[in-house]
Amino acid sequence: MKFVVSSTDLLSHLAAISKVISSKSTMPILDNFLFQLSDSGLTITASDLESTLITRIELDNIDGTGAVAVPAKLITDTLKEFPEQPLTFQIEKDTFHVEIFSDNGKFSIMGQDPEDFPEQPDLNEEGASSINVSHVALQKGIEKTLFATADDELRPVMNGVYVELSPDFMSFVASDAHKLVRYRRIDAKAEFESSFILPKKPASLLKNLLPKEEFDVKVEFDDKNAFFTLSNYKLICRLVEGNYPSYNSVIPTNNPNKMVIDRLNFYNTVRRVSVFSNQASNLIKLNINDNKLVVSAQDIDFSISAVERLACEYEGDEIEIGFKSTFLLEILSNISAGDVRLELSDPTRAGLLLPAENAHEDEDMLMLLMPMMINA
Repeated sequence: MKFVVSSTDLLSHLAAISKVISSKSTMPILDNFLFQLSDSGLTITASDLESTLITRIELDNIDGTGAVAVPAKLITDTLKEFPEQPLTFQIEKDTFHVEIFSDNGKFSIMGQDPEDFPEQPDLNEEGASSINVSHVALQKGIEKTLFATADDELRPVMNGVYVELSPDFMSFVASDAHKLVRYRRIDAKAEFESSFILPKKPASLLKNLLPKEEFDVKVEFDDKNAFFTLSNYKLICRLVEGNYPSYNSVIPTNNPNKMVIDRLNFYNTVRRVSVFSNQASNLIKLNINDNKLVVSAQDIDFSISAVERLACEYEGDEIEIGFKSTFLLEILSNISAGDVRLELSDPTRAGLLLPAENAHEDEDMLMLLMPMMINA
């Protein structure tokens, strides 16, 4: 079989799906791309068993059909060295020998039997759900929550993004027990109530693919797998099995102490002051009273300390609360509003951080951060 393809077009597709390939694969065939040639174009698949990414390139110059597994690193490293030009691929079906003809040369690659490549899982039609989601809503939902997922082998349900569908909204939730993020889109709805836990790796793959998307994404899922169909790519992934914790029960309500402050000033102050915090605890203290925020940190072992004062709008009683600076910085960097609102009840309960005004009228976001004990 034989086909002609643009070197840069092929490289861009391979680079996008190569991120799914694991460097610690136990199956040698998974170090390859699966090339499948049909009358209308070339379908390329990469997989690590847990996640599979498929892309398709429409081609005009095709002779024959068939499939071959091509070494992923070798083909991508080769394509990176080519300027934009048409490349002719000639594949022997019996030996899986691949020859690539460029303007000035010939390159030979030994492919592998495509039959060894694992089959894609099928959607269980009986218990499956399907919804078309705005690519913007899906992208924002993953972007705003992915950083808060856990790395906990004992509680794998915490290691992914919990996606919740209802007739009123679509929610994305992530938590590592220290911080929790809930991002909700009112413009993304389903006619049913359902949920699934999207693992971290496929969520990260989607985060990279969605900025290039222009149309709605078709999301299909059953109790084991999820299928995301984009314009030029399809992602199939195994879902995290188990029940996500009841996250709503840990979100504090009726917080009497509320501060509104410029997010960037707050972020930069925390960054500067946190340099002086204890390296083991990263503890910083916030003292809020009379429209003034005092951010402080100290490391007694090295006899260093720092204090900065910021103006803010504050309603409530004087309060002093401690947070882990690295977590607070992560949260502040993932809020896109100009001003941020911090809601507190007392120093022992979680603080809520919200954008003072949501950037989009159809979105609702809150971030929760557990406090740290302040030693007297």
